[in-house]
Amino acid sequence: MRNVVFDLFYTVVATVFYVVALPLLILFSFKKKYHASIPARFFGIKNPPFQPHDIWFHVCSLGEAKAIAPLIERLKNKRVAISVITHTGYEAASKYAAQVRYLPYEIWLWFWIERPQTVVVLEAEFWYLLFRLVRSRGGRVIALNARISDRSFPKYYRMRWFYKQLLAQCDHIFCQSREDMARFIALGAQNVEVVGNIKLAQKIEASRNYPKPAETLVVAASTHEGEEEKIIQAFIAYRAHNPSAKLLVVPRHPERFAKVGELIVKIAPQLSVERWSVSQTFNTDIILVDAMGELNNLYAISDIAILGGAFKPIGGHNPLEPAHFGCKIITGEAIFLQRELFKYVSHVQFVGLEGIAEALIHAEDLPPSQVNESIDLQRVLDYLTENENGKTKSI
Repeated sequence: MRNVVFDLFYTVVATVFYVVALPLLILFSFKKKYHASIPARFFGIKNPPFQPHDIWFHVCSLGEAKAIAPLIERLKNKRVAISVITHTGYEAASKYAAQVRYLPYEIWLWFWIERPQTVVVLEAEFWYLLFRLVRSRGGRVIALNARISDRSFPKYYRMRWFYKQLLAQCDHIFCQSREDMARFIALGAQNVEVVGNIKLAQKIEASRNYPKPAETLVVAASTHEGEEEKIIQAFIAYRAHNPSAKLLVVPRHPERFAKVGELIVKIAPQLSVERWSVSQTFNTDIILVDAMGELNNLYAISDIAILGGAFKPIGGHNPLEPAHFGCKIITGEAIFLQRELFKYVSHVQFVGLEGIAEALIHAEDLPPSQVNESIDLQRVLDYLTENENGKTKSI
């Protein structure tokens, strides 16, 4: 009875937030970045419930959608459904043989969730009504690759009365690290175990082969606002040491391509600049990569990778891909969302924005970065395929 009362209270509060945010939701739905996700998530447009399925994965965005590839590959005999939050996640999930939907805002889940069986939630996608409704309607909830960052844990702990109720709906929690396990237990979670980061099982490969330039090629990957300016300035300084070096700038968000292009021209008027979409060659000093899905292809031919998202308090980005291709990695110190992955990568330089130029010079004396760890997914696969009697079917 207590759970039902809390469910109704939570729904009322979520409804109030929805009504307050409604004008902004309508406004943002006209932006290209959200033109599909907001109408689907908040207004139910072109977002019907899943048809019958065996395993439902819920991911947030691109990184998590890519991370489940090794699992889906070994679940070919299962009917798979995938829900996402972002449009990049939707595009990545759509490449699988699976039903793909945007996860509706929580108040709509009362009407949207039908016939749940096994629901696997990636990383930190902790939605109370998702967990609660799946469990109350006969499904299992499994948290996979679960994590709580250094920055987030104090906030979670202050709200531990709430997270204790939420995590009580989890049948099992597969954590990335022992630190994560300790944090979940401190919040009242049970059935917690460490399996490592499933991103270590990702199959990393290039989709296209480009010729390797003779010059030193530096790729500034997944950069965010406030990072590009200092990176470009550092590259200009590095050119005094290595005059033939070339820079690829790959902004994290495609809606920023034009703005970053203008920034490059403004900061580096003395250097030749071209957009990747124009020629896909390396004939200029700086190339703005205004295309999606090219990073692995560019890592494969780059010498140094300046990995964005960590020079500002964003949390960092996945270092496994540039390390797989032997790029010498330079990144910032704000890696709180990727700290576990960086444990498995050697020869990484962690610097502030002002230290990038010196790090570029120092990179020439370092060996290539590499990944030093792997993961066995069989324990996870066995648990996912348990039948009602607790027996497993081998995959």
